[in-house]
Amino acid sequence: MVLQRLEKLGVRGAELTGSPTVVEQVIPDELHPNITQVIPRLTEGGAFVKLSHGPETSGSDIIKAITQHLYENPVKPWFSLFSPASAALVRGRPWVEDLSYRFPSSRVKVEFLPVSLDAPAAELTQENLYSLARTYGKLTDIIPQPADSKVVPRYALLDFSNPVSAVMAKNCLHGFKVPSGDIGGKAGTILQFSYERKIKAHWIRDWLFSHPRIVLPILVAILAGITVAIFDPIRTFFIRLKISPPLQFQDNRLWMWLQRQATKANSLFSLHRGQYESKGLNEIWEERKEDAQQIQNWLVEGNDTFIVVHGPRGLGKKEFVLDEALKNYKNKLVIDCKPIQEAPGDSTMIAAAAAEVGYRPVFSWMNSISSVIDVATQSAIGTKAGLSETLDTQLGNILQNTAKALKKVALDGRKKGDKDGHLSDDEWLEANPARRPVVIIDNFLHKSKDNQMVYDKLAEWAAALIYTNIAHVVFLTSDLSYSKTLSQALPNQVFHQVSFTDCKPEVAKRFVLSHVSGNEDSKGLDYSDEKFNQELTECIKRLGGRLTDLEFFARMIARGLTPNNAVQQIVHQSAAEILKIFITEVDPSSRGWTPEQAWYLIKNLGTAKAQAGNQSDSDANGEASIRYSDIILSDLFKKDGEATLRALEKAELISVISKNGRPSIIKPGKPVLAAAFRQLVEDKVLSSRLDLRILGQMITIQNQAINKIEEELKVLGSFPKEPSEARRRIKWLLANLALNQAKIDQYEMESAQLKLVLKTEF
Repeated sequence: MVLQRLEKLGVRGAELTGSPTVVEQVIPDELHPNITQVIPRLTEGGAFVKLSHGPETSGSDIIKAITQHLYENPVKPWFSLFSPASAALVRGRPWVEDLSYRFPSSRVKVEFLPVSLDAPAAELTQENLYSLARTYGKLTDIIPQPADSKVVPRYALLDFSNPVSAVMAKNCLHGFKVPSGDIGGKAGTILQFSYERKIKAHWIRDWLFSHPRIVLPILVAILAGITVAIFDPIRTFFIRLKISPPLQFQDNRLWMWLQRQATKANSLFSLHRGQYESKGLNEIWEERKEDAQQIQNWLVEGNDTFIVVHGPRGLGKKEFVLDEALKNYKNKLVIDCKPIQEAPGDSTMIAAAAAEVGYRPVFSWMNSISSVIDVATQSAIGTKAGLSETLDTQLGNILQNTAKALKKVALDGRKKGDKDGHLSDDEWLEANPARRPVVIIDNFLHKSKDNQMVYDKLAEWAAALIYTNIAHVVFLTSDLSYSKTLSQALPNQVFHQVSFTDCKPEVAKRFVLSHVSGNEDSKGLDYSDEKFNQELTECIKRLGGRLTDLEFFARMIARGLTPNNAVQQIVHQSAAEILKIFITEVDPSSRGWTPEQAWYLIKNLGTAKAQAGNQSDSDANGEASIRYSDIILSDLFKKDGEATLRALEKAELISVISKNGRPSIIKPGKPVLAAAFRQLVEDKVLSSRLDLRILGQMITIQNQAINKIEEELKVLGSFPKEPSEARRRIKWLLANLALNQAKIDQYEMESAQLKLVLKTEF
């Protein structure tokens, strides 16, 4: 059937294997008339050729003639270009079969069959088998049947170096009768050949496990390829949904109608907080209209730099940027650094970062498993498998996908028919800055001391967005050292800055009144009452213009408290928070300050106004303030004093005011803290206890100085005669010794008085 199909295709089947053409090339011309029959063996790539010869010619002579002919005229069929054709004498009685599933193999099984049932067959030795089979090709191994095997007939396995040799041996020796005698036994032995497949149980698994240095990198590459091919497009899609939701509800009439109905329903249940909050914020935004307009102008101009909105916490920077400055921008992405930075481990940090940008699915737990596999692999083969990824790498993958999504969102509105349709994508983005999305990075440098790497990574990524014109980037931060981190990512650039400060008293008052007037619980209040307005004005001056404090103050008034009572409660709460954060629960190694240093500032700021009447110790608005140099020169701040003050400023206990670029004045972190400082200082028991701790530390400092002086005096006194050159030094040391001792005496006297207060006061 195979030959017939090949002939239908125009190919003579005999030309493949056993074809007369090939046979004629193999057989010398003088032997062509002697060819009587050709039996092709397609599956084995050969053919049986029957030749007739006279009694004067033997089979060995014919094989010699053919071999000599092939040596002089090698034949290489198209299906076997690298191994020339060969010929061998058939010594047995071959079995010509056409079984479909028997294919040649390099291993041949030789079974030893008896000539007759009366006499058993002899099992040939390895030497005998080698001498018989070696003629047909090189043998790699001869495997005899195990001695304890019960399988009959007995057999042996011959492994040839290639299947061609096995085919020759099998076809030439099948049915060969080994004559009786020492080799063939009493009656002789018939050899029966068949192909034997090399059975290798679990050979794929064994190979994989035995070559980990090859397999593991391939597996990693496959996994990475699957991740990129399947999951990355999905993740980019979800990030796009986060940046630009498919339904812009603010433009949907049905949604706006539902929102109005829900607002009416909420008012029935007094769920109206959002209304008066929005109304109150409008009072604040009215004052900052110029800042909002400036940010919008920067976005339209497309300057290649960052926009930084900085100021203390609690001033509504995020609300201002999103609800006022960017209210007309649909494509916005807000990344809050706070949940990322406060995540307890790498896996949770990756999950938090992914949640901020909408990156999903995310398999943060896989990295822990991969780390275990890497450790096991390293102990087994000496090198890591490379499955686990560092936090830096995983954050980079998330940000890279986010950049792709931002670029796609920016290019969504582009059409081929536009006048600038001939521009490339990068050129089009550069020419249309208003079409770029806006990335808002909130709480930038929040707890930066714990893990600066996250902020460095975000800054580098934001700089790449600016360089490639993919998006605008707005940073919201309360850390004044932001320029150091951002300048490393975007050097030689001047940042656009918007500085947030406390609201003015009149704006703060309008904000509070807007909040209170929108609350139904406060409908009994008379806002036109002169006494109420005067009291409210005085309380706002004490409270300051911090948005969060004003909002809390307004809610307390709405619940029925007078302005004085509300401010007093806020001051009490602030004082308790100061004690907890800066005094009682302080670890100097992680915080950067000691409780004594914090209390020293609190006491000085709490009493600054009473101690001095000149303008150098209190600012123009009457807020308590102290000179920066006075604190630096004190004994408590002699060691790393400026670093301590920066840490306290970052924690918002104090605020450092600069003059001509240098630190000049120290003020409370926010106005309400001034009242809290005074309340803490007026607590005699608390003040005495903390002052006693300061005096104890000061005595320790003076004792350490005295010890150093005494050590130097011992060295100078060890000379056999007092040198005249050392007399001035000795006098100076003695004078300092007396001065330090006088300070200790003074501190001990003050300590005794403080202890007396602690014994008498409750």
